[in-house]
Amino acid sequence: KMPQTPPFAAMFDSSGYNRNLYQSKEDNCGGLYYHDNNLLSGSLETLIQHLVPSIDYYPDRTYIFTFLLSSRLFMHPYELMAKVCHLCIEQQGLSEPGLDKNWMQKIAPKILQLLTEWTETFPYDFRDERMMRNLKELAQRIASGDEMYRKNVQQLLQNLIRKLNAVSQYEEVLAKIDATSTDRLTVLKTKPQSIQRDIITVCNDPYVLAQQLTHIELERLNYIGPEEFIQAFVQKDPLNNDKSCYGDQKKTRNLEAYVEWFNRLSYLVATEICMHVKKKHRARVIEYFIDVARECFNIGNFNSLMAIISGMNMSPVSRLKKTWAKVKTAKFDILEHQMDPSSNFYNYRTALRGATQRSLTAHSNREKIVIPFFSLLIKDIYFLNEGCANRLPNGHVNFEKFWELAKRVSEFMTWKQVECPFERDWKILQYLLTVPVFSDDALYLASYESESPENHIEKDRWKTLR
Repeated sequence: KMPQTPPFAAMFDSSGYNRNLYQSKEDNCGGLYYHDNNLLSGSLETLIQHLVPSIDYYPDRTYIFTFLLSSRLFMHPYELMAKVCHLCIEQQGLSEPGLDKNWMQKIAPKILQLLTEWTETFPYDFRDERMMRNLKELAQRIASGDEMYRKNVQQLLQNLIRKLNAVSQYEEVLAKIDATSTDRLTVLKTKPQSIQRDIITVCNDPYVLAQQLTHIELERLNYIGPEEFIQAFVQKDPLNNDKSCYGDQKKTRNLEAYVEWFNRLSYLVATEICMHVKKKHRARVIEYFIDVARECFNIGNFNSLMAIISGMNMSPVSRLKKTWAKVKTAKFDILEHQMDPSSNFYNYRTALRGATQRSLTAHSNREKIVIPFFSLLIKDIYFLNEGCANRLPNGHVNFEKFWELAKRVSEFMTWKQVECPFERDWKILQYLLTVPVFSDDALYLASYESESPENHIEKDRWKTLR
């Protein structure tokens, strides 16, 4: 019976290390260096060896996740897969024609478990033909031993193919959405008056809009693979100058698509405000978005919250002094205070910790929602990566750094697995995703036409734009 997969949150204890790792391996064995039972470093070869199960050993789950996540800084996943397959076959004698059934029953479930963890947590690695070939070859060897393993192998491959199909469909949907909004933008440029609808006529309840935004956020978050964070900042391996680790590794764009969604939402907010000719309408839209932002905060959707605040802080919106004079801004001030960037976003980080605590003890999906301010999460991971070398002076892999990276990413993994508890409203979702938004120039033009330029710089800009 193989160890069951615990939820991600349980993987790392507070220090980032799992205390009861490696009971089956002694300290500093074969080039792995530990301190207080924590793996600190090792040569790349030894770490690969440490990933491979044997009759009396199975790697700890935190180790599997951490190594599969970070090894791509040194080698392609398909190269790692080839080595793992080779070690499994050589060491466990899987190449022998008449394999002892008894032996097979001991080793097969462990190898299958490792392949299951890999395909479930990093499915996008298998968009590479070479990965698939190696996976199938190893799986075949296991399956040939026993009817039961054959079923398990089939199940594993079916689940993987289902995940890969899902991401392909998602990418097609994103491409369609982009095309639709581009088409609508063309219409907008030729017939501006055709944009009769505004957000409040589509959805007059800020609470419902915050729920629909949360749907979009969770869906997009869910498609981001943990490895996309690491691949966002891969350089060449310093020990091997001619080999960029990443030539053809970028198999997905989910992380970029998510950042683009944040930008779209900011511009949508600014567009909805600036497109109104009447001051009272603009003020009403601002107050509406302040309420939406507050609901996002209560839900734990910090990414939409930040996008809305960014939209309101864009110059074409913030310069509308007469409009803002009609707005009750007390609520907005509270939200701005929550998302204030000073002291490295201290207030936001405190709120995020609170939401994370709530999600750990949650009884419903509603309380589990934590959608981080994404650009800041990427930045944190980036600085964590930049601040530490991947290798120690002796050439060893700096595993201590990778524990920390894995800890950050595993927290994200917990957040992205939450099912959205709210009902979908397709009409509102369609509007949010495809309604045309103004460019910077169009926003400024609309803004100057609403409240005329106040100084020479604005006057010159207005002339140029007209």
